[in-house]
Amino acid sequence: MNALALGLDRTILELKMYSREKESVFFSFLFPILLLSLFSVIFSAQFQEGAGQGGMTAGLFFMPGMLSAGVLLTSFQTMALSIATERDDGTLKRLRATPMPSVAYFLGKVGLVGVTSVLQTVLLLVVATLFFDVDLPTDPERWAVFVLVFGLGVFSGTVLGIAYSSLATSRSIGAVVIGPMLVLQFISGVYIAFDNVPTWLQQVASLFPLKWIAQGMRSVFFPAEMAAGEMAGSWETGKTALVLLAWGIAGLILCVTTFRWFKRGTT
Repeated sequence: MNALALGLDRTILELKMYSREKESVFFSFLFPILLLSLFSVIFSAQFQEGAGQGGMTAGLFFMPGMLSAGVLLTSFQTMALSIATERDDGTLKRLRATPMPSVAYFLGKVGLVGVTSVLQTVLLLVVATLFFDVDLPTDPERWAVFVLVFGLGVFSGTVLGIAYSSLATSRSIGAVVIGPMLVLQFISGVYIAFDNVPTWLQQVASLFPLKWIAQGMRSVFFPAEMAAGEMAGSWETGKTALVLLAWGIAGLILCVTTFRWFKRGTT
């Protein structure tokens, strides 16, 4: 059986194991949908009667941020947490001793991220459209940008998550991942308007992929005039793609050079 077929089998197995982990399903898959629902209900009054630009509703305002957070949760967080756990409990060591090609393991992880990311995104869009008065764009160019940002976001998040899994053990990786992720969500325009973030924090956020994913998502769903609220006064679609691609390449290099099949101190 070739590596691709084994990778497909690993993807199916990864999805089954993922579905059994209720905490992972909730905090990485359902959490952004829950937050979108809560924020849309809680802040709906503030966006009524034309309070937002271009007829902005609460659902529309928060949706790009939740899509961005979802991309990082299903890719970066899922990879970092699951691989660190599998390394510590000996799963990776046992897999390494089998005839299965190493690439099949990673194809399974990529398949898991791909399926969960797409499903989560579709569910977010459906919920926002059906329940929170969000009108999806009809311009094909906007959807092309969406596919570009989504794809590069998933790619960079996945390889960075794999690399990041080597930083700590399964006992500490949760805090090492969730803490920084939470901070980045607040300063990257996920939960609050990016132009309300202090300039120096905007500059810090610009060093990381989440800010660019969020900005790319806003460019797809927000009215064009709201680009004035970004640091450069425009959506910077080309720069967004280049930054995310650069992060993806950097993460891929880190994966190749730092990935460990065994716990520290073991062989």
